Amino acid sequence: MLAVFGKSVAKSPEGLQSPQSSSVSAIKDGFLAKHFTSVYPSSVTLNLVPSALLAYSIDKHNPLLPRLFAVVDDIFCLFQGHIDNVAHLKQQYGLNKTANEVIIVIEAYRTLRDRGPYPADQVVRDFQGKFAFILFDSSSKTAFVASDSDGSVPFFWGTDADGNLVLSDEMGIVSKSCGKSFAPFPKGCFFTTSGGLRNFEHPLNELKPVPRVDSSGQVCGATFKVDAETKKETTGMPRVGSAANWSSNY
Repeated sequence: MLAVFGKSVAKSPEGLQSPQSSSVSAIKDGFLAKHFTSVYPSSVTLNLVPSALLAYSIDKHNPLLPRLFAVVDDIFCLFQGHIDNVAHLKQQYGLNKTANEVIIVIEAYRTLRDRGPYPADQVVRDFQGKFAFILFDSSSKTAFVASDSDGSVPFFWGTDADGNLVLSDEMGIVSKSCGKSFAPFPKGCFFTTSGGLRNFEHPLNELKPVPRVDSSGQVCGATFKVDAETKKETTGMPRVGSAANWSSNY
């Protein structure tokens, strides 16, 4: 799976950028989309630039960590892995028996966006299993990305020459456009357009970048660790439609 988000949708953390940054734009001239298609000939690519680029393929995937893709009401979601408590979550979100993990993630996001009874960190924390997902709401230009607390699914992110944020389960896909400005996506973390990167087990603590050095001694982006000494304000999911009118009263 692959996603590229423009700076207006997902501002790349400064710590993710390496001094040996890439000179390649992931989106310009369809560079990364073409490369993804060459690796996965049967892939599906959705060009939503300048906001986003999404690509998906079931080729060469791990059957124990399957890839899923769905679109519901202009909400696009790429999911890899599995959720163990699917039955409980389907009941919680009022979904039918045929709903799978990717539909659950979309419905969880819609609940956050439209009604917001609890914070995003609790929503992700309720997902029990091995997973990584990338969600893009094209109506509100909002991204929602997460990885489980153990980092069970290979998941990487980086910054290209134009400052676009690139995410994929394939390290080679990310490094192709990001050069040295990439790193594994932090385990136990989620990223939103409104709140940036957070740890869902310690949502009020800041995350500090720790430079990541490769085998040749070059800095390759950064990993992010919970800073126990600093706190940040809570930030909810942006509301849309009529919900946006009353949400400010609470």
